[in-house]
Amino acid sequence: MAQHHEKTMTAVDSIIKNIKAPIFKTVVYDITAYGAVADGQTDIKAALDKAIGLCSVSGGGEVLIPKGKFYIAGPVVLKSHVNLHFEDGAELIFSGEPKDYLPAVLTLWEGTELYNYSPLFYAYQCSDIAVTGHGIVNGSASQNFATWRPQGSAEQNKLRQMGHDGTPVYERVFGDGYHLPPDMIQFLGCKNILISGITIKDAPYWVIHPVLCNNVTVEHVTIKSHNLNNDGCDPESCTNVLIQNCNFNTGDDGIAIKAGRDQDGWRIGQPTENIIVRNCEFTSKANGLCIGSEMSAGVRNVFMYDVLIHHCLSAIYFKSNLDRGGFIENIHVHNVQCDTAKSAFIRFENNYHGSRGGHYPCKFNNFHIDNVTCNQSGEVGIYAVGVDGNPLKNIALSGVTILHTPRPEVIYNADNLTYKGVKINGNDLLKPTDTGVITLHTD
Repeated sequence: MAQHHEKTMTAVDSIIKNIKAPIFKTVVYDITAYGAVADGQTDIKAALDKAIGLCSVSGGGEVLIPKGKFYIAGPVVLKSHVNLHFEDGAELIFSGEPKDYLPAVLTLWEGTELYNYSPLFYAYQCSDIAVTGHGIVNGSASQNFATWRPQGSAEQNKLRQMGHDGTPVYERVFGDGYHLPPDMIQFLGCKNILISGITIKDAPYWVIHPVLCNNVTVEHVTIKSHNLNNDGCDPESCTNVLIQNCNFNTGDDGIAIKAGRDQDGWRIGQPTENIIVRNCEFTSKANGLCIGSEMSAGVRNVFMYDVLIHHCLSAIYFKSNLDRGGFIENIHVHNVQCDTAKSAFIRFENNYHGSRGGHYPCKFNNFHIDNVTCNQSGEVGIYAVGVDGNPLKNIALSGVTILHTPRPEVIYNADNLTYKGVKINGNDLLKPTDTGVITLHTD
């Protein structure tokens, strides 16, 4: 195992070499010089847009939000070579009115392309962009966006059907009159990204969502947002991503690594690969470290280590369903401590909720999970359930300790699942036991 750990860290080092924070010119564009007023009421959007535009066309630099409360009625649209920097004591308060996030922009919503309300921070095909500093960002979503309930709605189903049918993206126009909440931060098709230091609260939907991006660093970020579907960070169809030294207290998954949904994911075809999550702390109403379920283009080469999870549903969770296809492979998890998982501590599930009636099982292969501990796992310790004819493959569990759980394991259709140093309820488990499928009660 020591030899495997050395190889893993060598692989991590090779990924880190490709992840570099963008460098910006030292020119500063203070938004108050363009008319922004720190009274928490006056809309600064025109002033901010002007500062960002001038900064970008002049070769880049820092757009400064100084100390004070600033109000913005609409999205922050970043442009290339701009570092939006928050001075200590700065707070940006977003409008809670949906109309302020129109016109609709090209975006991804739960893995499907469409035109929808703009994310609150948005960038499209930009390079060298950043949001930095110890400022507070308030999405004000509880006023409207967070009250919307898109799950299971006719609108959600309409979008899903468009993705399934291959409807041209320009015809998938939602936004005004619909109720699909936007993400807090979505950078689409960008490269060389840094998000550092900020505190985010009251987000509309997924909080940090880079899509089709390369070279992304998210570090020293605090999230305190408990609305529906407030995932912490969801890199989707991205390459070379580093998430480190973050503290997420979220209404949904802490980390959810994704790669597109069903036919849209296959059409775009960009896997998510070379992802590092380290030195982070999570408290989640849903899951802790998660891959899926939108992962149709595939996820590979993921390293998650030195993580503390206080409370969650499932702590280390890999999920897909029979609509997705794709693959999850070459996944390495090391040194994770969890206090309480209400469902499962370690969970592999290849038949998560499906809705389109397909039979495209995801391929799970080559997982290494070692030196992980959990005090309390509410339903089961280890859950590994593959699909008939498409088993989970090559899962090595080593140094796993679960102090209390009513059921040590649920195992079915798992090839080459091995235990080494697995102790549950004080008992050593030398090898997995096929239990058949037992359905869990929590997602």
